[in-house]
Amino acid sequence: MAQDIPSGLTIPAVFDIGTLTADGAGAAEHTDVVVVGFGIAGGSAALEAARSGARVILLERASTYGGTSAMSGGHFYLGGGTPVQSATGQADSAEAMAAYLRAANPTAAPEKVDAFSDDSVEHFGWVEALGFEFERSYYPEKAVIQPGTEGLMYTGNEKVWPFRDLATPAPRGHKVPRPGEMGGTQLVMDLMAGRLEEAGVEIRYETGATNLITNETGDVVGVAWRHFDQSGVIGTDAVIIAAGGFVMNADMVAAHVPQLQEKPFTLGSTYDDGLGLRLGSSVGAELQNMDSAFITAPVYPPSRLLMGVIVNKQGERFVAEDSYHSRTSGFVMEQTDHAAYLIVDSEHIEHPAFPLCPFIDGWDTIEEMEVGLGLPTGSLAATLGRYNENASRKDDPDFHKYSEWLEPQDVGPWGAYDLTLGKALYAGFTMGGMRTSVDGEVERVDGSAIGGLYAAGACASNIATDGKGYASGLQLAEGSYFGRRAGRHAASRKGQNQSVTPSEQPQSQN
Repeated sequence: MAQDIPSGLTIPAVFDIGTLTADGAGAAEHTDVVVVGFGIAGGSAALEAARSGARVILLERASTYGGTSAMSGGHFYLGGGTPVQSATGQADSAEAMAAYLRAANPTAAPEKVDAFSDDSVEHFGWVEALGFEFERSYYPEKAVIQPGTEGLMYTGNEKVWPFRDLATPAPRGHKVPRPGEMGGTQLVMDLMAGRLEEAGVEIRYETGATNLITNETGDVVGVAWRHFDQSGVIGTDAVIIAAGGFVMNADMVAAHVPQLQEKPFTLGSTYDDGLGLRLGSSVGAELQNMDSAFITAPVYPPSRLLMGVIVNKQGERFVAEDSYHSRTSGFVMEQTDHAAYLIVDSEHIEHPAFPLCPFIDGWDTIEEMEVGLGLPTGSLAATLGRYNENASRKDDPDFHKYSEWLEPQDVGPWGAYDLTLGKALYAGFTMGGMRTSVDGEVERVDGSAIGGLYAAGACASNIATDGKGYASGLQLAEGSYFGRRAGRHAASRKGQNQSVTPSEQPQSQN
């Protein structure tokens, strides 16, 4: 039997889920807030909405919680003087944090950057209150992620030019106390699941949202769902979409970020298929930064390799080698044939334990290396000659590489690593999302809010808008922070949409 929808409601088609009528007088269950997706953003939104007094139903397509969030190592980008920063003697301020984020992510809305930075210490406390503590320790080396349980390290371009001249550098990568590179966030998600149960949030697994329901004014007043062969409708005062990105949707990737289409390994779960963005688009949401992607194949650790130089097929440098790995990779993607090579002399070469950028070979002379790599005759010799002369004075007038990474590469033989797309093992994810207010309200192209609709996490465009300006931990930190704001604001709408009449159980659909 079809689930009837009260007169005056419309259901924009996202999937063909069967018969849904808009002219009946039938019934649907009702709740205050529906959250779509149980990753870090959706869980944070649901928890904050429930703590604000709303009855919350959380829909998750998978059989368990976590999503792509649970796959990550557990970095939260937090600053402004957190307890870990203070305990380890790392001075920071909200003003310095905001200045850096504005410089590194120039298309991010200033009010979002300011709110995120101003509230960072408070948000740190909220994250820890889930039931764990970041270790009060500092990891001083340059790495993709702390190898152990160290609580703090630099995870962005804070010490890279020009950012170090625009904002006082500070380490802000707070890692969950679990060793290794993957899975640290699972600890956070396990704790969050417990907090959601305590708050009375109803979680429905293996249940996906299929459509948004709008009234005659275009406000979102409900969501249609499917659970295997059952389907139904929930009337609600607010829907928060936190259903992930679109890296697993081949058509959307081809249309928006073709650089992710073939060769990079995708960082995402099965459900990063763009459902949330398609739901938002179906009711008029503007999508922003859809051509932005995080893509990387780190050349470090060991960090000693960053003493070398990175050149393109013309034998020319094009980036400061001490840049955060996705910034370096972003510039590689702009080179001819997406090709680049890291050149290191025998005094500084140290082979990685798990190389993502394969070692090509070694050569006794620069001239032989030019031939071996197919570089123009004399190009690499000229590049290294200039670099070595300046590096001997701890100077880099061309790309302003930080002095601690400047040493001449003048002791043969020389080795080369291949950073070329298709040779190096690149990985990436999408960064585009719905346009939202600072409180997560989804907006149209003209800036007007779509009543009752919110977005958070990878479904929303917030601080992280460009892979070159990304810092590890931004997705977890902004996803949870803006998820919380969306949850509070959505809860404030309690009682606004009562046109969808409650019923005991959603009806099965034929």
